Amino acid sequence: MSQAAVDEVSVLSSIYCGEGEFQLLQQSAQDGLMVQINRSVEGVDVKLLFHLHLRYPSCPPGISVSSSVLSRTQCHDIRQKLLDQAGALPPEPMVHQLVEWLQCVVTESFTGGEEEEGGEMKEEEQWTAALSLDHIRSPNRYISLLERWTQQLQLNGRLLLGQSILVILQGARSNIKEFCRLLRTVKVDVDSSGKKCKERMMKVLTESPTSSFSGHEYGSQKIQGFVVKNYKSLPELTAAFQEINMTGLYQQIRPSLRDSTAVTLPPPK
Repeated sequence: MSQAAVDEVSVLSSIYCGEGEFQLLQQSAQDGLMVQINRSVEGVDVKLLFHLHLRYPSCPPGISVSSSVLSRTQCHDIRQKLLDQAGALPPEPMVHQLVEWLQCVVTESFTGGEEEEGGEMKEEEQWTAALSLDHIRSPNRYISLLERWTQQLQLNGRLLLGQSILVILQGARSNIKEFCRLLRTVKVDVDSSGKKCKERMMKVLTESPTSSFSGHEYGSQKIQGFVVKNYKSLPELTAAFQEINMTGLYQQIRPSLRDSTAVTLPPPK
């Protein structure tokens, strides 16, 4: 087993130090580590079992969820969401992050059925959002995570790298919100001293339903894929927005951009 996993278990035992909160169930050179963490979320007792395989944290942990209050279906749904979240995180100790995320998952398990009517699930409305990032010091790691998240969350968009760093996203609003949550909670970059850090300076410049722009450029052409583009000048930034028929979006977010990128674009045809 890795030293990182052993160290993480030691830290977890200190964090979850209340009576009955933490238990080390197994420590084996053949099968790795197995820990149990008991949490109360929204008044619901949830038992989490994490199996830290020998290759962990290079691979996500095995997860089991049980509860005396939640149904088997709800426990299965929570487990799957935790596994999806684990797969989206970088290969580093993650158990504490997953336990902290349990709050969101359990809440969703109680409200997730509200969208269902007559046995049919409504198709989620498509949204368009523009985000601003403060800096990217570790581009390979950062961009790799952004590409992975957009693929997993079925989002399309653009990452525009220049004087201002912009992320344009299109997709389900809940997935855009999850993308933003990942940005703020996962260590995606490094700070000025080289230590891994989270994207705490990210700003949502605008977020609106794509359907609200019926007849407008937003609705005339949906973005395909997730493409990274560098720009070195204002004309190149202009061209990047014109290429995806979003000059109007640029005009909307322009006041929020750094002065050196402010430029008036021609109105959409």
